[in-house]
Amino acid sequence: MGQDKPVEETLDELAKKAGDYMEAYSSCAQGTLRALQEQFDLGNPEVLRAATAMPGVALRGDTCGAVSGPIMALGLAFGRVEAEDFEAFVRTLMMANRFSQQFEEEFGSCMCRDIHQRLFGRYYDLKDLKEMEEFVKIGGAEKCRSVVERSVRIAGRMILDGLNEDT
Repeated sequence: MGQDKPVEETLDELAKKAGDYMEAYSSCAQGTLRALQEQFDLGNPEVLRAATAMPGVALRGDTCGAVSGPIMALGLAFGRVEAEDFEAFVRTLMMANRFSQQFEEEFGSCMCRDIHQRLFGRYYDLKDLKEMEEFVKIGGAEKCRSVVERSVRIAGRMILDGLNEDT
């Protein structure tokens, strides 16, 4: 990332990229994670592959992929490798907790089913083919895009702030 680029411009680009990837992958987890990986040079393709089943935790309506993807990115940016690195462990957990709190303040919950309720007035069980078709018909991905874009803005700012603390 160019140091001379304004933070808001960087976050705008990151948000657009995450939304585009979310639509391309049909996955909020992979869309957010890939955009953050590219922006901050985090991880590798295997990490992105690991996020494949993360939307709503295997489409169960559990933790939204727009939460799990960015938390994975925070772990890649600040997490520990060695078990003894307790400082990195605590720092990353605190960042992930702060991210989750900010996300929850914005969307009322970190749970996919609750976010669906808020966005669509009901939960779509995306494991069910008919429900998935209805979700596509109503433009569900486009509506979820706003969640993804906001999510990476939160995580992107946290990563930028954390990297600046390290320098």
